[in-house]
Amino acid sequence: MISGLFKFSNKRNVLQNATKLILQRRTFFNIVPNPSVGLTEDQKQFQSVALDFAQEKMKPFAEKWDKEEYFPREVMREAAELGFGGIYVKEDVGGSGLSRLDASIIIEALASADVSTTAFISIHNMCAGLIDIYGTEEQRQKFLPSLVSMEKIASYCLTEPGSGSDAGSLSTKAVKDGDHYILNGSKAFISGGGDSEVYLVMVRTGAEKGPKGISCLLVEKDTPGLSFGKKEEKLGWNTQPTRALIFEDCRVPIGNLIGKEGQGFSIAMNALNGGRINIGACSLGGAQSCLVAARDHVKVRKQFNQPLEHFQAVQFKMADMATKLHASRIMIRNAAAMLDAKDPSAHVYIAMAKLFACDECFKVTDDSLQLFGGYGYLKDYPVERYLRDLRVHRILEGSDAVMRLIISRELSKDE
Repeated sequence: MISGLFKFSNKRNVLQNATKLILQRRTFFNIVPNPSVGLTEDQKQFQSVALDFAQEKMKPFAEKWDKEEYFPREVMREAAELGFGGIYVKEDVGGSGLSRLDASIIIEALASADVSTTAFISIHNMCAGLIDIYGTEEQRQKFLPSLVSMEKIASYCLTEPGSGSDAGSLSTKAVKDGDHYILNGSKAFISGGGDSEVYLVMVRTGAEKGPKGISCLLVEKDTPGLSFGKKEEKLGWNTQPTRALIFEDCRVPIGNLIGKEGQGFSIAMNALNGGRINIGACSLGGAQSCLVAARDHVKVRKQFNQPLEHFQAVQFKMADMATKLHASRIMIRNAAAMLDAKDPSAHVYIAMAKLFACDECFKVTDDSLQLFGGYGYLKDYPVERYLRDLRVHRILEGSDAVMRLIISRELSKDE
């Protein structure tokens, strides 16, 4: 029995070492589909810088962070030094001033090493971007310098225990009292909850039911009346804490209103347009890494006296995986370009891109695990971590069903 276990362990080590040797001989780009195809020279530079950072600062530690549920704030601050803490924030407050397309390229490259941590960087950027667009000059100067450096981090707070996909039915209430709002209610599934210093919270300030009565308030962590639930135990996204936010007579200065009263739902939806692109980009990065890992595995893994890559069934499976990944990337980047161009129909194409990319990239990841066989189910290999991290992308920032609702509504219009 001991001899058999030794042989199994030895085979596993040989397989891992052979895969590592192949990986050392190639780059992230040396495979079809190549993520740099169609990019400008500047965009290739952004991509290369992000990938180098991911490979050096994230990939070697991603497994440990996931296992220990460690939130790597110091590494995110290093990412911010490269401009990744305020990718599309204006330069006057320290942002990088890049486009949504540029951001999707950067996010994809970072996610190739660690989807979970990159997803939080995306959420943080979404919040910083909202303050930059909708905030007053005073708010921008007060909050953004420390956010773009990621000395402070931000969380987006829309979902509630009783309102998920039906975001317009949220019930967290904000009532004016002199120069403050008094908040009562709660938010659920908040990434960074309890750790972030800044929370962009969608609340009901008006008497109207539905989207029209919703506003956006910036709530700081140390505000009296704000508390946090327990840290949630999750399938994936383990490198970022998730908690509920609880507001009990929480006093927030009126000066922390972002935009105008009643504008909150519009702000929230505009934020999600960019967020959906970035979540799709996170799926691309994870799936690309899984495709590379699967290709390397089938070159060294032998059955029936030949490498797996010699079987036509495996070849065709890999071809389908590459095609799904390439199509997903084209859709995400096209949607990002439409958002940059302020195309009025961008939200529909963003919904299509998120739906397709998150679903198909998850399938690519699952197929990669299948090609690894039993090895893929072990935590010795990273594919299972990517699988766990990508699964939630089909739920958050607009579920698959909500994306289909957006698309179908547009299809049914007569004009």
